[in-house]
Amino acid sequence: MLRGPKFYDRDLSWLQFNHRVLQEAADAGNPLYERIKFLAIFSSNLDEFFRVRVSAIRQLKKLDKDFRKKLISRPNKLIKEIKKEVDRQQEWFGEIYREQIIPGLRQNGIHIISRSDFNREQKTFSSACFETFANELKFCYFDRMSPESVDLDSEAMAMVVDFEDAVVPALVRFPKGVERFVVFPPDSKECVVTFIDDILRDNLHKIFENRKIRNMYAVKLTRDAELYLEEEYSGALVDAIYSALGKRKTGQATRLLVDKSIPQYLLEGLKEVLGIDEIDLVLGGTYHNFKDFFSFPGPPDKRPGFGRLERRHPEWADREDIFEAIEEKDRLLHFPYHSFDPLVSLIEDAADREEVTDIKISLYRVGKESRLLDALMKCCEHQKRVFVFIEAQARFDEEFNILWGKAFEEKGARVVYSFPGIKVHSKILLICSKDERGQVKKYGYIATGNFNEKNSGIYGDLGIVTANEAITSEVDDVFQVLSRKLIIPRVKHTLVSPFNSRIKFMKLIAREMEKARMGKGGYIFLKMNSLQDPDMIEALYRASSSGVEIVLVVRGICCLIPGVRGQSENIRVISIVGRFLEHSRIYLFGKDEDSSMYIGSADWMKRNLDYRIEVIIPVPDRQIKDYLLGFIDLQLADNVKAREIDKDQSNSYVRGQGKAINSQEETISLIKYLGL
Repeated sequence: MLRGPKFYDRDLSWLQFNHRVLQEAADAGNPLYERIKFLAIFSSNLDEFFRVRVSAIRQLKKLDKDFRKKLISRPNKLIKEIKKEVDRQQEWFGEIYREQIIPGLRQNGIHIISRSDFNREQKTFSSACFETFANELKFCYFDRMSPESVDLDSEAMAMVVDFEDAVVPALVRFPKGVERFVVFPPDSKECVVTFIDDILRDNLHKIFENRKIRNMYAVKLTRDAELYLEEEYSGALVDAIYSALGKRKTGQATRLLVDKSIPQYLLEGLKEVLGIDEIDLVLGGTYHNFKDFFSFPGPPDKRPGFGRLERRHPEWADREDIFEAIEEKDRLLHFPYHSFDPLVSLIEDAADREEVTDIKISLYRVGKESRLLDALMKCCEHQKRVFVFIEAQARFDEEFNILWGKAFEEKGARVVYSFPGIKVHSKILLICSKDERGQVKKYGYIATGNFNEKNSGIYGDLGIVTANEAITSEVDDVFQVLSRKLIIPRVKHTLVSPFNSRIKFMKLIAREMEKARMGKGGYIFLKMNSLQDPDMIEALYRASSSGVEIVLVVRGICCLIPGVRGQSENIRVISIVGRFLEHSRIYLFGKDEDSSMYIGSADWMKRNLDYRIEVIIPVPDRQIKDYLLGFIDLQLADNVKAREIDKDQSNSYVRGQGKAINSQEETISLIKYLGL
């Protein structure tokens, strides 16, 4: 008999993930500047949540009423629940900052001061600093403003200026391109820092010479970041996205973060001139945009962090002939513990080899600079046939992706951009060469993470380099689809969304159910970023009811509710949030010699299984499989950074007897021990 709901709301679950990030900021066991960084991550995550997810929920409110009744969550109710949880987390955020971070900085000789603390020399410095950007300031009085005329792009900050004698208030936009933090010239061993907000508060009277300022309140506006499908279909997709990028500056407001001490009459005026409702208001502290804390200053010797990770260079990557090493057996890269260099070297070697004819790659997020893509440019210069698929719809990275695409086109590569209505999220590379007999050899790289070397230093990801013909030929078929030469890839071993991955996963779950019915102990382990797809969750519920033991490691969204009698009593879910961002996906079915293990780019979300091209491959190599089983054991033994995900998603830490096990730190030791 089922008790309670079947699914946890995805957006509320995401907020609980961000709560886990906040837990890291509160953890005194983390270095001080890392705790500050977690505050910045929390703030940045929340900004994107309002720009994308809250925006999408608002769009649901515009749907036909009969259609809205069919939705799992009611948009209005959900927005209220989101606001309640965000307010709760913002309150804790403020407590962590005021009661832990500021005192911790002070103990290290770093002082954050406000305008009221400025001494004479600091006021002089403040005035000089203000003069450097005063001419760039823009302001507008409330009686001359409208939602259309306000020059506030998404995440822009502004100061509401309240005048005495009932003069109409004004909105002053923060200067663009100015650092958020100002470090005062040292007059002792102490480091004294202030926000640019306080430089403004100390000097804004200069641009309102004939008016007396009563008070000033910081506000931050978040706008809709949705790229509308009807615009994408109106012409060339790439041109449409270029056009849409600019619209993010004037999109619909989805959140107004305001200083909670602001008077009600100013709040009402803001709502009117910005065209927002009460539900869009979020009350915060004196300062906003804490994602700026990614670049918080301080003396180098007072900025303790986790320390530098000694990233290993796998032994196989040091071989004189890296291609020969790959032909011998499949090779593993595990980031951030392994260096990114082997991938760069692989493409550089491909450029120099006469026998290499083709290099094919799919790109999702690549960043502004990339040694790997520079090496790919070298392949173009050496007259190799280079095919580059660019996912132009990778959220917030479209501009860099398209710029790289144009650069490759200029070098003579064949570049194909996004498919309308479907994203390509796979992370695949294929190198083709010919031996002395003219036979084609293929070398593939299939990964859980992007070809982004900066992210490879902080994201926990897996990649396998293989010359296994059964895999490489099927990866080549995926590239045939990406190049518009095939409609459906011919795959038997590889799982490719949206073609066969859902069906294959269902069959693997059914296999474990059959084992459990026969008393052979069915087992499923899944590690992923998000678990949201209702059909897959239902399948796991059925497996649980059949006696299959199910263990999940889900970093972010988890809509499955574990531990419910008659539904999920055999399912355990944990989440690990720590020094590195857990990003790898591992799918394991069975515990015996016949167990099936896969890695790939797909979470179990409807979009990843049905509306994105994802590539997932089996792990047949015994050494790699044994290593990953050891890695899984470490994750499940974690009693430092693991949280138990229960039916309420309360984020209780997993605590156990004996040795403290931080799975991320222990993985460093595991790789050293195995010599990988």
